Amino acid sequence: MADPNGHAVRSGRSPRQRARRRRAIQYVALAIVIGVLAFMADWPTIGHTFFDPALILNTAAHGLWRALWNTLVYSAGGFVIGLAAGTLLALMRLSEVAPYRWLATLYIEFFRGLPALIVFIALSLLPLAFQGLAMPFSPYGTVWAALGIVGSAYMAETIRAGILAVPRGQIEAARSLGLSPAQTLRQITLPQAFRLMIPPLTNELIMLIKDSSLVFIVGLSAANFDLTKFGRAAANNHVNITPLVVAGLGYLIITLPLSIVVRRMEARAASGRRA
Repeated sequence: MADPNGHAVRSGRSPRQRARRRRAIQYVALAIVIGVLAFMADWPTIGHTFFDPALILNTAAHGLWRALWNTLVYSAGGFVIGLAAGTLLALMRLSEVAPYRWLATLYIEFFRGLPALIVFIALSLLPLAFQGLAMPFSPYGTVWAALGIVGSAYMAETIRAGILAVPRGQIEAARSLGLSPAQTLRQITLPQAFRLMIPPLTNELIMLIKDSSLVFIVGLSAANFDLTKFGRAAANNHVNITPLVVAGLGYLIITLPLSIVVRRMEARAASGRRA
């Protein structure tokens, strides 16, 4: 298109203007949806059922922090076991011995495909299958084992990827200096690999914290309740969902700081690669 003087002129909006207009339309549509939902909601019922102030205080004062502590203990123990077993499985996957690779692959694929709930049920029923068998430090031992089994299958692949990400030249340099394969692995490969794996392993820890909610499968006394079990019991006692909402906030108290740490570590790693 040209003006009267013959100069070409641009018609319509620029791509930036069109993108800005699309965003404005999306914001308006979202605001309308939120407004309609807010108008239709029964706020008094929602407040009484989910956010009863008296029940919030009662829940926080009677067992919440003990349940929060138990959740941390369950998750930390499962993570330690999963990390140790996952490291062993990753090394088996990278081994030159074929049976080791086969066993590790079978384990990883089996437990990655199996719901964590099934693992909890199986471990809780083991004493019925093997008379006289008792998990040490019960009920913590049962929960640690279940979380460790599930977590190790996922961590193994993360650790294997971290080991493979270590530059091959550094490994060859260590071998040329006379370090044995075991020394190279212990002093060169694993330390560098774990520095690379901190963000994904922290994500695995967050997943284990949420999987610890399956502890309700294991018979627990009130002193051993995790957040979910505690919230469900209190909600049933009071016939109100508020205690369960408070328990959910307890999970956020644990996981949100970890998520922030992961994002910062990933951003720092990305800026380091750009530099």
